[in-house]
Amino acid sequence: MIVAAALIVLLPFVGAVAGLLGSRWPRGGSRTEENNARANRRAGWFAVGPAAGALVLTVWLAWQVSGAGGSADVFWAEFLPGSAEGTLTVIDTGAIPISVGLQVDGLSVLTAILVTVVATAVQVYSVGYLRGDSRFPSYSAFISLFTSAMLLVVFAADLLVLYVGWEIMGLCSYLLIGHWWEDRANSRAAVKAFLVTRLGDVAFLFGIFTLGFAAGSFRIDDVIAADISTGTLVLATMLLLGGVAGKSAQVPLHTWLPDAMAGPTPISALIHAATMVAAGIFIVARLFPVFPQPTLDVLGVLAAIGMLGAALAALAQDDLKRVLAYSTISQLAYMAAALSAGSPDAAIFHLISHGAFKALLFLCAGAVIHHVGSNLLSHMGGLRQAMPITFWTMTIGFAALMGLPPTSGFFSKDAVILAIEHSTSPIRLFLYGSALITVGVTGAYAIRAWLRTFFGEEHVHALAEPTPGTAHVFDGREAPRTMVWPLVLLAIPALLLGFIGVADMDWPSAAISLLVALLGAGIVYTTWRGAPHSDPARLLGPFRGPCEQAFYVDRVYAALIARPTLALARGVVRTDTHVVDGAVRGSGRLTLGLSSLARLSQNGNAQLYVTGLLAGVLLIAVGAVMLG
Repeated sequence: MIVAAALIVLLPFVGAVAGLLGSRWPRGGSRTEENNARANRRAGWFAVGPAAGALVLTVWLAWQVSGAGGSADVFWAEFLPGSAEGTLTVIDTGAIPISVGLQVDGLSVLTAILVTVVATAVQVYSVGYLRGDSRFPSYSAFISLFTSAMLLVVFAADLLVLYVGWEIMGLCSYLLIGHWWEDRANSRAAVKAFLVTRLGDVAFLFGIFTLGFAAGSFRIDDVIAADISTGTLVLATMLLLGGVAGKSAQVPLHTWLPDAMAGPTPISALIHAATMVAAGIFIVARLFPVFPQPTLDVLGVLAAIGMLGAALAALAQDDLKRVLAYSTISQLAYMAAALSAGSPDAAIFHLISHGAFKALLFLCAGAVIHHVGSNLLSHMGGLRQAMPITFWTMTIGFAALMGLPPTSGFFSKDAVILAIEHSTSPIRLFLYGSALITVGVTGAYAIRAWLRTFFGEEHVHALAEPTPGTAHVFDGREAPRTMVWPLVLLAIPALLLGFIGVADMDWPSAAISLLVALLGAGIVYTTWRGAPHSDPARLLGPFRGPCEQAFYVDRVYAALIARPTLALARGVVRTDTHVVDGAVRGSGRLTLGLSSLARLSQNGNAQLYVTGLLAGVLLIAVGAVMLG
């Protein structure tokens, strides 16, 4: 099983190397349209083949794990009870050794299935979405590297090995978000994502060091089994939460995710559904036994604030991708709330379910944007007849997001609500109230986006040139087959995956959350029916502006952090230029001045030298006569 896990991690990495080095082989050819098309086709095979191979191996590994014996104290162990661990080598650091090894268990295999399914769908989808893009080879290679890094995080048996994949994902997100770097806004979004997540990663690394030194090992199993004092655990896990908040875009490090929509839509699907933002929730679930209640309570407070705030922000957005981005922040906060309530089962169940329907929603959004030539809901409408496949698959995605039966979101959301309801946490009521209100707001913004995209008057018109960040423009047809097939395939788990949790359903609790979701959706639908040409977001009244600006958190950060930091940086530059460099340049000018005096006697005139010599001899002779 360990060999299979190693191959699952390595296959996308090999695909990334092959895509970067082999797509345009042999080198030296001109970048003609024909050569670009040939390179893109080759890059597509290098991308899709390894991703599909990793998926097949992961399914085989799941079958192997399901047939093995093991404990079933968590829900994934009921289906995948087996486990195994292998160490490739041990790196002696002079203190605590680093075990380069992999760990296979139900949690890692289940998450790996999500990663490989979404990655394969995204790679296939990207072939059509980025058709004709001259940088497609590097784009597809970075997606493969991104996938490999996430799989390394999933299967790592050592915290420092895990951290390697964690950091590679940060680099890949920067490269992919800034794919269309010609637009200044895209490059700024990439830099913002890189810096904000790096801020959390510094705390995350110190948290790893704290746990490792306290346990005497960086192996995950050793850390979990170690007898570590409560104070050390609180410190270490609080530091880990910094990295989790950064990667999973949770309050207060959530601001990078909406701006990351500047990247191509397929990479948005990968980031939001199966890799970067899922990594933070996965880490807490993996290390859940070491998280003490005080840390979980802090996580719960942040989750309660984030889930409702992000849902309200989604309700006011006009950009379809930003609606889904804030939705991701809100849904990840649900998972964090389940962890805070002491239920990693519910958190991972919703992580898998959310991965399926959110990947579906983003890829459907990409098809709509591909068709319309704009991200804005105000430019859409009446698309259900022109795009029937996209309409029905996106309807399934929105139904799952709202938590409507029989979609996967209905079952996984109920698992989260039920976990919160039965929690013994001191913040249980606060968390439960926030979660229930968020259910209603989620129904509201989901139905608003669905109605404004597919119903009402059609606003689609052909554009002469695509706006920055848009791969193609309206051509009057459904998306290409390479984009449609991933939608159909992802719609299946989005619709049916939740039935694995039907035996644990609490039907009264599910009925309450369903009624709240339908209430939010019904209010928006009634408002839209009364004025189909108006945006139902007007229901927010005077709060629409703050919600659209995500409560001005970015402005607060700019005023309190960004501008003071830039002012300090400019002060350092001025000090370096005028004081440090000024002293260096001053010493240089002083040396030049002294040397100019010295050169008066060393001007290269041989006649002057001889005259001076004779004058010296004469003075010596006269002195000798007079004194002698």
